[in-house]
Amino acid sequence: MDENAVRSILKSQYHSALAMLKDAIEKCPENLWSGSGHKNECWQIAYHVLFFAHAYSGQGKATFRPWKHHRADAQHPDCIPGPADPASRLPLLPDPYTKAQVLEYWSFCDGQIDAAVDAMDLGSPQSGFPSYPIPKLEHQIVNLRHIQHHAAQLADRVRTAVDEGVRWVGARRQPR
Repeated sequence: MDENAVRSILKSQYHSALAMLKDAIEKCPENLWSGSGHKNECWQIAYHVLFFAHAYSGQGKATFRPWKHHRADAQHPDCIPGPADPASRLPLLPDPYTKAQVLEYWSFCDGQIDAAVDAMDLGSPQSGFPSYPIPKLEHQIVNLRHIQHHAAQLADRVRTAVDEGVRWVGARRQPR
């Protein structure tokens, strides 16, 4: 398979996975968005997956720049709680992002996918992220799985809360 075909498939699957995530975000009721009683609230999961979709679809850690509305005052930059750093005086979590803010970040992430995939060195033996010592192409598949994992997590919460499903999106191919 030639590299252009691989790029087309990656773009299609990124847009498809992100479309399913968007559907889950849009269908999430407000009481579930930031007050669900879960350890990780829906807004945190949605922001977390977008943060890493954005980061990992780029060239690497050295060139990653967070979204313009990213909150640098969060102790955990991806907004998922975890063990606090005892030396940090930052709050464990910021105030919740609103659904509108997360959907704005979603639009940013979805809008940058095609250019990001076109700029990737898919033959690179390194992902560009020291925590992932795997080839760039494999890292993109990991990133897609990460998006789908959390989209499914949100979809399950929505189904449980309001008995509404998230639509399946199999492919989003652009006409050639």
